[in-house]
Amino acid sequence: MRAVRKTMRLQGRIALVTGASRGLGAAAALAYAKEGAHCVLVARTVGGLEAVDDQIKAVGGSATLVPLDITDGPGIDRLGAALYERFGKLDILLGNAALLGQLSPIGHIEPDVFERVMAVNVTANWRLIRSLDPLLRRSDSGRAIFVTSGISRSIVPYWSAYAASKAALDMMVGVYAAECAHTSVKVNLYNPGPTRTKMRKEAFPGEDPETVPLPEAHAEALIQLALPSCTLNGEWVAGDQALAG
Repeated sequence: MRAVRKTMRLQGRIALVTGASRGLGAAAALAYAKEGAHCVLVARTVGGLEAVDDQIKAVGGSATLVPLDITDGPGIDRLGAALYERFGKLDILLGNAALLGQLSPIGHIEPDVFERVMAVNVTANWRLIRSLDPLLRRSDSGRAIFVTSGISRSIVPYWSAYAASKAALDMMVGVYAAECAHTSVKVNLYNPGPTRTKMRKEAFPGEDPETVPLPEAHAEALIQLALPSCTLNGEWVAGDQALAG
């Protein structure tokens, strides 16, 4: 007897994922592709993008690879124009790319490091909103999800650059959500919490990685936030609660 294929919840939808070459971004892209979305994968590392593309093809999915440094503002604008020409809309935006920077006393952080953290974690996401909001509004149910961190709501020594960038992201995304309140676009923040990624290893080099959940553990929560049926808007979704069901 032929197996009945499950209904694909994101069939025919276009999803753009930043930081898609590894970690949470790669896991989310694969999850979206398994549910039928065509994934636009954005990252600097071509080899990493190709590896994720191979995984997507292996499950019968499809992707478009975009090697791009997201601090390239004009490049993001060109990406928006290209998406409009090819698809005419965007259904899902997952702003995942982020930079840890330097864990150090505030006065010891190198200026170029601080500025790079802000450029990747804040300004790049603003440029994405600026470029892609018109495309999300052309969708019947545009969904924008931005990955944040619990550090944005804590005061922890030595984390100033990263914490400040995520706090700024939270406020910016909250304002964007309020501006979308009377549209079909829903905008939310997702805090995965401790997750087994390269960034986590940089921040906690002595931690046993086996004690930390894999990025794939967050796949279902990120699918739920991307669904047309999602009614949340302006929410700060905690990953530990999502994993607990």
